[in-house]
Amino acid sequence: MFAKLSRRQAGLAAAGFTAYAQQAPSTYAGPLDGAPVDLSKFDPVAWTLARYKDAPLKMTFKADSRKSAEAWQKRLRSKVTQLVGGFPASRGPLLAQTLEKREFGAYRREKFIFESRPGLYVLGYLLTPKNGAAPYATVVCIPGHGRGVDDIAGIDDKGRDRTDKAGYQHDFAIQVVEQGMAAVAIEPMAFGCRRDARTKKGGLGRSACQPTAGAALLLGETMIGWRVWDVMRTIDWIETRAELNAKRVGVTGISGGGTITVFSAALEPRIQAAFSSGYLCTFRDSIFSLAHCIDNYVPGILEWAEMYDVAGLIAPRPYFAESGARDDIFPVAAFRDSFSRVRRVYEALGATDRIDHEVFEGEHSWHGVKGIPFLAKHLLRPA
Repeated sequence: MFAKLSRRQAGLAAAGFTAYAQQAPSTYAGPLDGAPVDLSKFDPVAWTLARYKDAPLKMTFKADSRKSAEAWQKRLRSKVTQLVGGFPASRGPLLAQTLEKREFGAYRREKFIFESRPGLYVLGYLLTPKNGAAPYATVVCIPGHGRGVDDIAGIDDKGRDRTDKAGYQHDFAIQVVEQGMAAVAIEPMAFGCRRDARTKKGGLGRSACQPTAGAALLLGETMIGWRVWDVMRTIDWIETRAELNAKRVGVTGISGGGTITVFSAALEPRIQAAFSSGYLCTFRDSIFSLAHCIDNYVPGILEWAEMYDVAGLIAPRPYFAESGARDDIFPVAAFRDSFSRVRRVYEALGATDRIDHEVFEGEHSWHGVKGIPFLAKHLLRPA
């Protein structure tokens, strides 16, 4: 039984509740509301950023001559290869198959597959221009997060042809072929058709990066290493095609595809030119301190190098990088700083005419206005 309150008691209780309500915060932010403590001392991102100041970066670029720069590249390339998990010691047969051939106004498109590793296949589209003559300079095109390779090859989310170059990736494989080069657009692992059945139930835009990249880490490897190997095997496939010039191979990609562009060009010497969109930055200002997909991470890399050091392994081969001025996941200030550091490697190697960049008015998206002509300039030049 509850005791019955007098009118005076009820009034005092109501007044007390009103006073408490007026003092209480309008929204509850957590158990430390109003506590006499420094909330910044509970912030793990601030703590990790403070730790970054002591990151060893033991192999960051410090060379002052061509000879020392080349020696630095050799050492760091070996270390980065180790950090991404290494690559298979042998290459099995590609077992390539052509699934479809189609004609479009300015180009032909072939859908194909090949085996990258035993039991693991890659899907790709080969786009060849109708103008010019074979063998064509060829660009490996890698999409970022989204529906996968369809989204850079002119195919909408219903499987239909489109001509409006929609989305943040703007069908850049078609833009490449419109510049007179062949485009080999590949499906990255964990996107599109390269996903598990459970992930596919979530729709075309749901990636399988979380389980797949997590599995890679548990195996002592990385998604970056796995995807770079797919690029290497794509070049193996290019070498089997008479209409493609395997001596004139470039690579390009946006966002996560930009990640693989940088790491592939850094580790695969057969790549003759590279163009990364929406990626070059610093680990500190992007991957390290902002929310990113697990497929971006290379355990222990800050013990040895920053992102600009990895990009420096591309030198002296031609390299172009672009960034949107309002890119909120790869901040433009860090892009500018990183690019200036990559340029120092090119300076040491006497190759400043082979590196360029563009900051365009936009967000995290493909631009390509100067980047694709840059690739064409260096891949289509006379022998």
